[in-house]
Amino acid sequence: MSSDDLAVRLAAVRAEVAAACHAAGRSPGEVTLIGVSKTHPADAVVAARRAGLGDVGENYAQEVREKALALGDVPGLRWHFIGSLQRNKVKYVVGLCEWIHTIDSAPLLAEVARVAGKRGLVQRCLVEVNVGRDPHKSGVLPEALPALLDAFGEHAGVRCEGLMTIPPLGDAAATRPHFRALRALRDQLQAPREHVTLRELSMGMSADFAEAIAEGATMIRVGTAIFGTRPARA
Repeated sequence: MSSDDLAVRLAAVRAEVAAACHAAGRSPGEVTLIGVSKTHPADAVVAARRAGLGDVGENYAQEVREKALALGDVPGLRWHFIGSLQRNKVKYVVGLCEWIHTIDSAPLLAEVARVAGKRGLVQRCLVEVNVGRDPHKSGVLPEALPALLDAFGEHAGVRCEGLMTIPPLGDAAATRPHFRALRALRDQLQAPREHVTLRELSMGMSADFAEAIAEGATMIRVGTAIFGTRPARA
């Protein structure tokens, strides 16, 4: 895809975000658009940045490490790790990514905190919640979420700033109740906890971000609509 085509696609997505926000009575400034560049080359990220995209999401630890290091001289990029994170890959993303969206267990949290503490930083995190109870997806189950949020208080090197979900496969109408459920969980768990502020809701992708915005999303993760069909991973 040419840089011009990518810029056109990004502008179209921004227009759709603005329309969805207007329909929901919200400001577009309340929603962070994360362009998911999974398996796309670093040049595509550069083109997206030139077109005004600042937030970029990646699913694979080694891929985000390679891209972030290669593009370290590109100003204004903020990396989000949005894939399932193995504990032995934590070292690749802590500090390099401004946000980790996929904390889903106390052991993973402890390892992120350990690496962050060793590097003298505080890692911004979201907790991934499996609101659809899909056995094929990661995420803490809703009933286990309070205990995992409590665990943030045990570590100095991490902060939980919100929740994230990936609904089971389905059309936009089918995914919307899962977005509503995540927002309800956030609202139910607003009691103060140490190192926890549930400001963010990361939910919605290319096919259903309008529905996610209607249900309160503050971060949407859009790949295909911006970068096109993903190339096969080598």
